[in-house]
Amino acid sequence: MDLQWNDKVAIITGASSGLGFASAKAIGLEGGALVINARESAGLQAARERLIAAGIAAESIIAVPGSIAQPELAAEVVEAALAEFGRLDAALISVGGPAAGTDASISDDQWREAFDTVFLGMRRVARTSALAMSAGGSIAFVLSSTVRSPLSGIATSNGLRPGLAMIAKEMANEFGSHNIRVNSLLPGRFDTERVRALDAQTGDAANSRRNAESSIPLGRYGEPDEFGTFVAFVLSAKASYLTGTAISLDGGSNQSL
Repeated sequence: MDLQWNDKVAIITGASSGLGFASAKAIGLEGGALVINARESAGLQAARERLIAAGIAAESIIAVPGSIAQPELAAEVVEAALAEFGRLDAALISVGGPAAGTDASISDDQWREAFDTVFLGMRRVARTSALAMSAGGSIAFVLSSTVRSPLSGIATSNGLRPGLAMIAKEMANEFGSHNIRVNSLLPGRFDTERVRALDAQTGDAANSRRNAESSIPLGRYGEPDEFGTFVAFVLSAKASYLTGTAISLDGGSNQSL
């Protein structure tokens, strides 16, 4: 299937590793131009080199380092897209998970930092992108299965992700008249550095993974490239009637409808 990414431009935040990187690779290999972002400049440049090595043209990738928590970042990535490529068609808004821990163990300062990054930062990039997009544009928030059911040990994610899913729903209503789509993506367990770290914090990473996989109907963690392929479709023109939806991609883990 031709996903019609040629001559289209996507912003990908959290693109230096994990699901963000996999999504950038999938879109780039489909012919889309990329504005990639991550907090650390060295890691972002390394990701850009990996994308080029995967077969994506160097001139179609712009790297804009910076923390999504900084208010100016949203304008910087959007302006980079418009200045370099003259348009903006899609945005995948992803960010590394906030500090792990139970609610009792997380300080007020950690909650504020998580809110500035996960909630305000992601919402700011989404809104700034929507206001600059061509008709037919698409935005997706990378959230978590915690939108539907909390997971132990990540209280900040449990608290903030559901609110973002509702913001995505509100934005879908607001921007639908401009033919801009907004969806939330709810990944379950994928084999990323973040999930490996969550397994490791239990003290027995291998056993934690076995236990988690036993609760997944497909019996395994997802591969990041499986998520990236899904994103390339959801953000593409081929998904033109998909908006206002929170979509689980979790190997069947979520047991609700």
